[in-house]
Amino acid sequence: MIIPKRLKRGDRIGVVTPSAPLNTEELRMRLRRGISMLQEMGFEVVTGRSALKVNGYLSAEPEEKAADINEMFSDRRISAIICSQGGGTANGCLRHLDWEAIRRNPKIFQGFSDISVLLNAINTMTGLVTFHGHDVAWGLGWKPSEYDLTEFRRRLIDGEAGEVASRGGRRTVRGGEASGRLIGGNIMCLLKLAGTPYWPDCRNAILFMEGYTVGPDDCDYMFHQLEQMGVFDQISGAVVGYVHSLQNSSVPVEQMEDILLNVSRHYDFPILKTNDFGHECPSTVLPVGAKAAMDADRRILRIEERCVE
Repeated sequence: MIIPKRLKRGDRIGVVTPSAPLNTEELRMRLRRGISMLQEMGFEVVTGRSALKVNGYLSAEPEEKAADINEMFSDRRISAIICSQGGGTANGCLRHLDWEAIRRNPKIFQGFSDISVLLNAINTMTGLVTFHGHDVAWGLGWKPSEYDLTEFRRRLIDGEAGEVASRGGRRTVRGGEASGRLIGGNIMCLLKLAGTPYWPDCRNAILFMEGYTVGPDDCDYMFHQLEQMGVFDQISGAVVGYVHSLQNSSVPVEQMEDILLNVSRHYDFPILKTNDFGHECPSTVLPVGAKAAMDADRRILRIEERCVE
């Protein structure tokens, strides 16, 4: 496991756009607000060469987006890389990433949603711990809460391990305890890695997941896919975060955690429901590739080791 250096006041943060383009004034305004938030915290912020490009449904060609990431990792003046937003096309970058440059120059890499693809692929290919947490436009630039800012500081500046703070609403779905490396993110995006060399090692891992615009049928097919891939035979536990579309449905619908419980009814790994990460909610920072432990009965999720030095 490779861990990056922690952030400190005066450090330079690079912003990249590996997925959807910032193609509206609203999105660019959110980006500016997010950058201002980072500057108020004492950081210098620079944007990648193609971060503001718009090329139809793409922000830039995959080679250009990957080049921004490679350049940010190779630039020793950059201490951390935070993605501007998610989208749907981050996996196009993968074949163009310089894994050796990333391995030689470990630094904080953070995002969520479609960036789950990059978080898990980078960890798989290099061993670098990456961070599932708010991006610049939709997180830091859109009503960041005290929980958001506290968790950012705790994990990336103070370097704290320990219990993940609860926002309330945790539920024991299937009891039990588990420990293992954290893998996961947006479950629909994570499954883009299935069948590729970038798929994470699920053996004895804790799989954390969230969803944005998913329905019960989406959850059902994704969980059956995971079962058919042998993932349920390998993981030690599962944590379900905030699922925006289901938890905000105007009519009663089955929730992601209950569908997971049903599809995995022949397995005994513990399942914990939380509201501590996801889309359009205050979110903690979860280190992908770091060791964690969970106690579903006591509704506890704990990071077991420091993830920055």
